[in-house]
Amino acid sequence: MDETRVRTFFERYARFFNRSLGGDFDGAEVESLYAPVFIAVSPAGVITGQNDDHLKQTMIEGYARYRAIGTKEMRIRHVRVVPIDVLHCVAHVAWTGIYARNGQPETEIPFDVHYLVQALDDGEPKVFGWVSGDEDALLRQHGIA
Repeated sequence: MDETRVRTFFERYARFFNRSLGGDFDGAEVESLYAPVFIAVSPAGVITGQNDDHLKQTMIEGYARYRAIGTKEMRIRHVRVVPIDVLHCVAHVAWTGIYARNGQPETEIPFDVHYLVQALDDGEPKVFGWVSGDEDALLRQHGIA
């Protein structure tokens, strides 16, 4: 797994997130970022999903929720890539969420997400899973949600 390619992929992922947060959601780009089937793990449980119209609608609703709670931007602080084999890796991505609400000063919240990434036929990385912490608890801790 090419570490530089994975880092570039997550830079693209962050740009996509921030454009979507601004209301410019590109469903075709979602297809290019995620594998056909994926797994997501958090304290809320384990879910599986497909890279389909349901995922796109869920993401559109998610970005609307992020906007409603004052999310302004997501920034990558660091990406650490741990190869599994030539086609797979775990990308440990350290994010900072920037929030601004009701005239209050901006709040920066650091958090990490651990992505399972594969590069198959065309060699382009795609997310096939992720493990994250309790996002709602973290936001409540900082007075956001």
